[in-house]
Amino acid sequence: MIIKPIGERVLLKHQKKQEVTKGGIYIPESARQEKKEGVVIAVGTFEDGKELPLKKGDHVIYGGYQSDEIEIDDEKFLFVDFKDILATIANE
Repeated sequence: MIIKPIGERVLLKHQKKQEVTKGGIYIPESARQEKKEGVVIAVGTFEDGKELPLKKGDHVIYGGYQSDEIEIDDEKFLFVDFKDILATIANE
């Protein structure tokens, strides 16, 4: 299935919460912080038709309080407004 966001929206696959620290310590669910990170699956366009400065596979940090969650083939995805994308994460 191909999904193309309409307008200034980005489809993300939410990054799962970390359950174990790098040192091997288990983090109980009550102590986990909600990570607002995701991987770009699809990108919409600006109103004038220009492409948003993101591409499929980009790892991003997002903010905001509004996102629409959908489930496709037992996987959860989020539609986030482009204005709520705070940064991209590059692996060095």
